[in-house]
Amino acid sequence: MFMYNLYFLFLLTMFILMFIFGMVFLLMEKVVYLEFNFMEMNFISIEYVIYLDWVSFMFMSTVLLISSMIFFYMKDYMHGEKSFIRFIYLMLLFICSMMFMIMSMNLIAILIGWDGLGLVSYLLVIFYQNMKSNSAGMLTALSNRIGDAFFLLSIGLMVDCSSWKFMFVKNDLLSCSSLIMWMLMLAAMTKSAQIPFSSWLPAAMAAPTPVSSLVHSSTLVTAGVYLLIRLLDLMSSQMLLFLLYSSLLTMFMSGLNANFEYDLKKIVALSTLSQLGMMIVIISLGGSDLAFFHLIVHALFKALLFMCAGSVIHNFSGLQDIRFMGGALKYMPITSVCLVISNFSLCGVSFLSGFYSKDLIVEVLSMGSVNNMMVYVLFYFSIGLTVSYSFRLMYYVFTSEVNHFSLSYFSDENNNNMNKSMLGLVFLVISMGSFMMWSSFYFPYYIILPYSMKLMVVFMIFFGALFGIFMNWMKFFSNPSYYLLSGFYFFFSSMWYLPAISAKGVSSKSLIPGGFYFKFIDNGWLEFYGSIKLLEVMIKVSRSIQLLSQNYMKAFMIILVLGSLFMII
Repeated sequence: MFMYNLYFLFLLTMFILMFIFGMVFLLMEKVVYLEFNFMEMNFISIEYVIYLDWVSFMFMSTVLLISSMIFFYMKDYMHGEKSFIRFIYLMLLFICSMMFMIMSMNLIAILIGWDGLGLVSYLLVIFYQNMKSNSAGMLTALSNRIGDAFFLLSIGLMVDCSSWKFMFVKNDLLSCSSLIMWMLMLAAMTKSAQIPFSSWLPAAMAAPTPVSSLVHSSTLVTAGVYLLIRLLDLMSSQMLLFLLYSSLLTMFMSGLNANFEYDLKKIVALSTLSQLGMMIVIISLGGSDLAFFHLIVHALFKALLFMCAGSVIHNFSGLQDIRFMGGALKYMPITSVCLVISNFSLCGVSFLSGFYSKDLIVEVLSMGSVNNMMVYVLFYFSIGLTVSYSFRLMYYVFTSEVNHFSLSYFSDENNNNMNKSMLGLVFLVISMGSFMMWSSFYFPYYIILPYSMKLMVVFMIFFGALFGIFMNWMKFFSNPSYYLLSGFYFFFSSMWYLPAISAKGVSSKSLIPGGFYFKFIDNGWLEFYGSIKLLEVMIKVSRSIQLLSQNYMKAFMIILVLGSLFMII
């Protein structure tokens, strides 16, 4: 317990310092640029760059705040875990990797934090050490390695710049700068799980819930969004258009899939995927400040939502299927209130923190910067789907009849540390949106739209609520017509077959030939004519040499004479 308290106080103190520095840098419009030159080889300069402005300080303070609350939350959630010391060190290493990535403005330095996030996330996903966790960890690690490969290619191409400081790459200076930006954009898309790299994010829910609260709110998945915010000024219009359509499809796919999902943690993970798509949509339209605004706000209410989900799972003895929940409002009132507040903030209900960022994003999109009706239809429909799965989740968990097993153990809400950590975030989920709205923008947004466009968001919220109620009425597994709709249901519940295509489809094409070569070449012909035959030859030669060392005078004289003749000739 002392270790938990120590790390909690340290992270909370660091959050206060970073937040104060962020506000000072914002008000004074200060930027600190530190460059440490290690060596110069020919025309390449190897240096480490630290870039500190109010954006980096605000992002670091958010990560530290959520981390401190999660460490306080872990006292009860991870109580009795045998490997809790290893878990704490992994969490601290994960936070340090994220800090390293946020402060760096050099591709080599970013890659160190980038790879640290990928490696530690793999170790955290496989923490429970079962077959499901192992498969999810491999999928997470290998999917992120695709992004790391793009990152390494961009580092190789930037050798022409004589430096790896990507902020100085301009399209008029380098012939390959467009290719470098494409590589970095694809790396950011894999880290933020955009289509077609979306399959790893729900699979990573095999990790403990405190990991999910940190990873899927403010660290791993937001690293790609943060990199895109920094790279926005260097991206071409074709890249932004590609980002727009990819993120729109991700929003739509994840929102639709969440309405057919029954795993509590996967529903929240798909919600994260949808919100990441919304951030990248507004980045592709040039609104990096709005994307960062929603990034901070989303980190707060999504961390609270994951912590509430973990409290529900903990009190239901590890049960994650929402069909076997219900009636939790009576047993867990504090968790219920926190989850409703975070869900309402996710939906964009007025005057909660999510309202300020989401409403601005929707209105900026509606200003006509994109002349494509399909963009508007997908975006607004995805907003309705967000409300739909949120209402569906609250219905199944809290307001429906009690469905858990009669012989299962259900404990009342008596986890004080978990409740305190959730209540510590509730205040910020309510107030942080308005605070950042008035403090983080140099000039206020003044948007004038027609009355019908203003009411479109309200209409989609009501439509999403009605659709969520309709999904609650559709009892697929108890309805005889389910078998007629099973193909339709499976298509939407399996992320449009993305795991089968991007994970299993690709891996099977490489693993089957690899297994063949390993069996018949490595363990077959090469084994027989390689190591085994080489060992036999070495044994025969060593035995022949040993005969000469057994003091045979005749053999020694023959070798001496033959050697002398050979030297004379």
